[in-house]
Amino acid sequence: MPAQTRFSGSPRGAAGPSRREQILREAGRLFAERGFHGVGVDEIGAAVGISGPALYRHFAGKDAMLTELLVGISSRLRDGGLRRVAEAGAAGLPPLATLDALIDGHIDFALDDRDLITLHDRELDRLPQEERRQVRQLQRQYVELWVEVVRAAYPDLPEDQARAAVHAVFGLLNSTPHLSRRASLPDRDGTAALLHRLARAAFAAAPAAAGA
Repeated sequence: MPAQTRFSGSPRGAAGPSRREQILREAGRLFAERGFHGVGVDEIGAAVGISGPALYRHFAGKDAMLTELLVGISSRLRDGGLRRVAEAGAAGLPPLATLDALIDGHIDFALDDRDLITLHDRELDRLPQEERRQVRQLQRQYVELWVEVVRAAYPDLPEDQARAAVHAVFGLLNSTPHLSRRASLPDRDGTAALLHRLARAAFAAAPAAAGA
């Protein structure tokens, strides 16, 4: 499946992205490819088939697009994680199965939204202070959700070591944009399965590492 940006409000199977969502998707792609300052509103407009000035019907400017993209990444990850944990709890799944659900959700993000990972890494500091604080708060909530699940799956793992393991797995999964070329990857399902095995191996090794 080609990489694509999915925003809250346009889940799989929806009728199609709105004009606003199209603008965000193309802005994210262009910002990731060429940097925030390397892209003009006319280019973003051309990518979605409208004039640059017409973008201002949807956004106040490029800064507003960047803010919505970066806050949206963290909000969507946190909300998706909360939903998966709630669904696993309602189904009575054991902690390891809940962890599997979190891993699979983050892998979907890492493979389908590589442009947004690149954008976050490069451009987060451009956000105004309050919005940057909001992103950091959402990220902390997402991390702590994982820490809780990891400690339920591995009760002997100290909290600080569980948190370190979560950050290490995020680093692994979020490294997909840095692969040489997307075309060089194996098929998506194969890549997702490999990433899942590596993430589970990292968590399984954490208790032994903590006791070393």
